[in-house]
Amino acid sequence: MEKIRFITDSASDMNHPREDVTILPLHIRFGDDEYADGVTISHREFYEKLIECDTLPTTSLVSPAVFEDAYEQAVSAGETVIVITISGKLSGTCQSARIAAEDYEGKVFVVDSMNATIGERILVEYGLQLKDQGKSAEEIVSILEKEKSKIHTMGLLDTLEYLKKGGRISSTVAFIGGALAIKPVVAVSDGEIIMLGKARGSKNGSNFLIREIEKADGVDFSRPFCLGYTGLSDELLQKYIHDSEHLWKDYAKELPISTLGATIGTHVGPGAVAVAFFEH
Repeated sequence: MEKIRFITDSASDMNHPREDVTILPLHIRFGDDEYADGVTISHREFYEKLIECDTLPTTSLVSPAVFEDAYEQAVSAGETVIVITISGKLSGTCQSARIAAEDYEGKVFVVDSMNATIGERILVEYGLQLKDQGKSAEEIVSILEKEKSKIHTMGLLDTLEYLKKGGRISSTVAFIGGALAIKPVVAVSDGEIIMLGKARGSKNGSNFLIREIEKADGVDFSRPFCLGYTGLSDELLQKYIHDSEHLWKDYAKELPISTLGATIGTHVGPGAVAVAFFEH
């Protein structure tokens, strides 16, 4: 029986690691202090610092050396490795994983999720589902490469402040947006984060998100899906779940919910809600 190990980065926001999953942390720097995401700083501590901090923290990739150590350990234990990383268009982490894999041909397979946060997470979970069905590493990689384009990851932001701090929008746009209670709706498309639209107020924002999910041919509940939120409270997410109850209630007894960590939280700030799923 082939022994398969999954390796992912902490940008996937996985919070229930199995024995056969290794999570390698990205690093977050607040001024002179550096932390390993999910190891030396929890999601909660990250948001406490983010809210207090005037300047945005920076995140850095997982280095090739760190991947190489993880591969060496797994291959020495007789395992075949499937690596699933954050989109190569959002971070150099995927490139690091590929560089480190060059010496492990046939033993280490790298999949660029073309996604981030819970969109990346559900691809890892789908890989684990396929493993549990008895598929080989090569079969799993082939299926993941084919099916990853069916993942939809979208979110509703509560504030434009962090996009402004990160230089992604101007102060004027942020100020007007704040005054009008504009809630941007974003999605991951072809490995990059794009703006789907803007809604006034969170109720309209929830409705916008619901319409986008319905447009995507609905959720394939036979595969992993996940809801997530940024910040210290899940209040806005619970409100969204209540507003969009008809999407889930007949299919899912319990909704998988994750906090979203530093990799995405730095750019969107607290109060964002997100959903990731495979379309049919």
